Amino acid sequence: MTEPAENYTSQIVLQNLKKKAYWLWGSVLFIVAVWVLIILAAPIAKANELIGISNPIYSFYSYICHQIPSRSFHILEHQFAVCSRCFGVYFGLLLGMLIYPLIRSMDEIEPFPRFWLILALVPMVIDWSLTFFGIWENTHFTRVSTGLILGIACAIFIVPALVELSQMLLIRQQKQMVAAASGDDPATG
Repeated sequence: MTEPAENYTSQIVLQNLKKKAYWLWGSVLFIVAVWVLIILAAPIAKANELIGISNPIYSFYSYICHQIPSRSFHILEHQFAVCSRCFGVYFGLLLGMLIYPLIRSMDEIEPFPRFWLILALVPMVIDWSLTFFGIWENTHFTRVSTGLILGIACAIFIVPALVELSQMLLIRQQKQMVAAASGDDPATG
C-alpha cells in the first residue's frame, strides 16, 4: 500500500534525524558528565579550602540526597556531594549513556519492555529493605552496585525517548515548512 505524499520523509530529513539523534545523545551525555563531575568537585574543592565552591555544591545536592557521611564515598577525607547509592545511579546513568550507541542503534526508538526497568529497581529495593528491617547492613559496594544497575537501565530507557521526541519535532518542522511553501495552512491540515 502506498503512503500519501504528505507522509513521505526525504532521505535528507532521515540523515538529519540521525545527526540530531547523535547531537542530542552527545548533549545529554555532556550534561550527565558535568553532573557527575560536580559531585566529585565538591570534596576536591573542600580539601583545597575552596569553600565558596564546595558549599554551594553540597547545598544544591542536599535537596536530592541525604548526604549521610557514613553512607558516602570520600576523596581527600571529604565526602562526595551525594551518598554512594545516588552516586551509583548518576555514574550508572553516565555509563549507560556512554555505552548506549555500542549496544543499540540511535535509529532504534522502540523502547525496551518496562519490565526491565522495574527489574533493575529490584536489587535496590531489596538492599534498602533488608537494611530498613534490620536484617543486614548494606555496604558501599551494595549501594553503589544497585545504583549502577538502575542508572544504566534508566539511560537505556531515556535515550530512545529523547531520540523519538527529537524526530517527532524535526518531522513536524519539516511538514510545517512544506505546508508554508505550498501555501497550505498547517493548522488545518
